[in-house]
Amino acid sequence: MAEPSALPSAGAAHRWDPRVHPCIPVGTTAGRTESRTLIQVFRTADEDIKALAGSTPGETVALLEFLMAICYASKTNPPVPQAWLDCVENRRPFDLAVKWLEEEPDESWNLFHPVTPLGQNSLLAPFMAEHGVGPAQLVIEHVGDYNQFFDHHHLEHPSPLTAERAFRAMLTQHAYGLSGRARISGKATLGDTITNLATGRLGARVRVIALGATLGDTLRLNLAPASRRGTFNHTWTVSDLPRRDFKTKPDGRPVDGPADLHSVLGRSILLRPCTLADGRTGVDRVLVGAGELLAPLPDSLVQDVVYTGTRDKAKPLTASPARALWREAHALYAAVADRGKRLDLYHRLATLSERQVSLWAVGLIANKTAPLSWLSDTFPYRPGREEELRHAAHTGSQLAEYVAASLGKAADAAWKVAYPNPKPADKKLQTARFDARPEHWAATEQPFHILLDKVVAGSSVTESLQAYGSTLAAAATTFLERRLDSLPANARGFQARADALRTLASEFARQKAPDQLKPKEKRP
Repeated sequence: MAEPSALPSAGAAHRWDPRVHPCIPVGTTAGRTESRTLIQVFRTADEDIKALAGSTPGETVALLEFLMAICYASKTNPPVPQAWLDCVENRRPFDLAVKWLEEEPDESWNLFHPVTPLGQNSLLAPFMAEHGVGPAQLVIEHVGDYNQFFDHHHLEHPSPLTAERAFRAMLTQHAYGLSGRARISGKATLGDTITNLATGRLGARVRVIALGATLGDTLRLNLAPASRRGTFNHTWTVSDLPRRDFKTKPDGRPVDGPADLHSVLGRSILLRPCTLADGRTGVDRVLVGAGELLAPLPDSLVQDVVYTGTRDKAKPLTASPARALWREAHALYAAVADRGKRLDLYHRLATLSERQVSLWAVGLIANKTAPLSWLSDTFPYRPGREEELRHAAHTGSQLAEYVAASLGKAADAAWKVAYPNPKPADKKLQTARFDARPEHWAATEQPFHILLDKVVAGSSVTESLQAYGSTLAAAATTFLERRLDSLPANARGFQARADALRTLASEFARQKAPDQLKPKEKRP
């Protein structure tokens, strides 16, 4: 992209308003992907928009959070639980959201307003010229490790972002920004604690969203009933909510309602506008520091959270690089089946009669302060099939674990023959030669989803699990045989191959092995 033109000292010469500038990527029912304005999105949410289409799962979630904040602020959500089902089934339109956006003051929605920039902290403005960095720092996937002592020369690259991309990246930072040390001088700017980045409200857990047939359906499914909606966070400096300073670490402030939570300013961000070569408005420099700190949230504001572990040690489900989300699907279905008296997302979904929806789970995988990748998966759900889905997901995960453990034992059996005099330090690398567990885990996701699809469609859980187990057992044998093909064609190689295959078969045939993995002829 071409270099930006000369810049004004503030954003006064630039106007960019997401209500009138196309910036929300959507996937239409005709199969196209296009950008629309905020107002267009709400007007056509039920007409031809199938879903949001952010560049990453995290960006898509951040955009949905922003749309939900607008819905709460405009009183589009149902005021009481009894009204939720009627709102969903009768497809209540988003006229209130459109009206609210149209009547909002223009200065509240200008991304580059010199005093009240949308979603930003204008108190950083005096420091932009000296301390601003390249806009790559705004993009979670580009920023790299937040450790301030690493080499981050790439962040000084002057290539600008378009305003719409910067806007979406800013929303993603507010929701998912990782903890660490900000690349901004506290002493030279607003205070020492502006460098202390806290983990964003969604950065440390998996967010679950109920997906409908259209974007409108999705919004209505996820909008919780609430009569007290709270305050929409337009900007840092003009608000009825108390804002922290950056001299000392403050206590987390209470959230005053869902509109506040879904639009919370998790980072102090300021964007410097520029004019791109094609005449559009872009961003060429940014400042990013610590933002809002929130008090612990009540259950009413985290209605999608999925807990894992025992009741006394339960904690929110998090994304892990070592464990795919489908392996935790049983926890998701347990949240639906074990609703108790809690009036949350899953309680409401259970009232949808026989209507099927999808549960989309999204998490950010990070190595401490370094973002690695996004983890996302979609699981089917139908009211009335909660227990069957939980049983299928739990048993399916256990079967996959048993197969993986069996493949590990088979690899060890091959290693003992192939390497008769090994050095202890070499065992891990040598065993990995015969270990087919990576192939197993990669190949099991699709059969697992087929299992859930069968169950949600009404098929027998027992028969579906039997077919799933047979698929896993046959695939495991194939994966192991391919690994063993590297053995030499001599007596030791043949013996190692035979021992490994015999070990795998015996593990599947053991009395304690799951019935779904046992050879048919040995089943009672």
